[in-house]
Amino acid sequence: MSAWNPVPGVLDWLLEADEPAVRAMALRDLLDRPADDPELAQTRVEAHRRGPIATLLDAMHPEGYWERPGFGYGPKYRSTVWAIITLGALGASVTADERVARACAYVLDHTVRVAGRRDHALLDDTQPNWDCLQGNLVAALLRMGCNDPRLEGAIDWTARSVTGEGVAPAADKSARLRYSTTGNLGPLRYSATANSGPNFVCTSNWNLPCAWGAVKVLLALSLWPEARRTPEVNHAIIQGAAFLLATDPLKAEYPTRTRPDPRWWRFGYPLYYASDLLQLAEALAGLGYGADPRLAGVLDLIRSKAIDQGRWPLEVPSYGKREWINWGRKGAPNKWITLRALRVLKAVDG
Repeated sequence: MSAWNPVPGVLDWLLEADEPAVRAMALRDLLDRPADDPELAQTRVEAHRRGPIATLLDAMHPEGYWERPGFGYGPKYRSTVWAIITLGALGASVTADERVARACAYVLDHTVRVAGRRDHALLDDTQPNWDCLQGNLVAALLRMGCNDPRLEGAIDWTARSVTGEGVAPAADKSARLRYSTTGNLGPLRYSATANSGPNFVCTSNWNLPCAWGAVKVLLALSLWPEARRTPEVNHAIIQGAAFLLATDPLKAEYPTRTRPDPRWWRFGYPLYYASDLLQLAEALAGLGYGADPRLAGVLDLIRSKAIDQGRWPLEVPSYGKREWINWGRKGAPNKWITLRALRVLKAVDG
């Protein structure tokens, strides 16, 4: 395995002033600048004043939501759920802009169940849900520096929904914590398309374990500080890594009734419910599996995709007007993809 050594000029490209959000994350993640570094601090402030973070925050309703009040799953990909996921990927910070903190509080208020309220509940144990959405939201809130105590419960439920510890089968209707089944509204209003069993089993994947969901959950757990990881969280990490590495990730022979989605091998930004091999490597490297020989082929693939002076292209186009941001032209060198790739390679080679 070669040492992490970017092609000359790539870091200068990422550090250009035209995109302060990329510059801030490159300073922090690739150059290891501390949080109190003056240049990093100023760049983070600038990233909230112009660029995609500013675009999203300017579109936010003053109460903290996008498009329409409430849970905010639709319309894709301009509503609250997707805006929060995107802000997390962009490096938005609750300390850099008060609006980010307001948005984080809003999404927690509308995704953690409160007795008597009728909106969705995703981040706690009152409603099993999509692993991909659970992982995405938890990861985004952690990345933005949200320190709400409700996240402790969200992490615990994320782990238990993987291992099944303390969660009853869907048929046990007397249990407070149980998995969902298609069409079951139950005493706690379960979703009709949700995780229906442990180990990432999902009704959206014909009640089979979902690799995309596994990647999202492990990514979220990788961001939870080691000192705060309970035995349940550690069990979920071990179980999740075992699932993803039980087969060659390059072959994507995970349970499903259809052919693997081609986006698994193509790198995009940002990633919503879909995942790719780069995100799999990001999650597993973040959990200490970067040197695992079963990941070697994925890392070789990542290295092989570099083009044009060591820059990575955008391989999955954006959703156009369905998104707030234009992320670049398909096939062209892309700063966001390059940043993603270099962070992974630095974690495993550096």
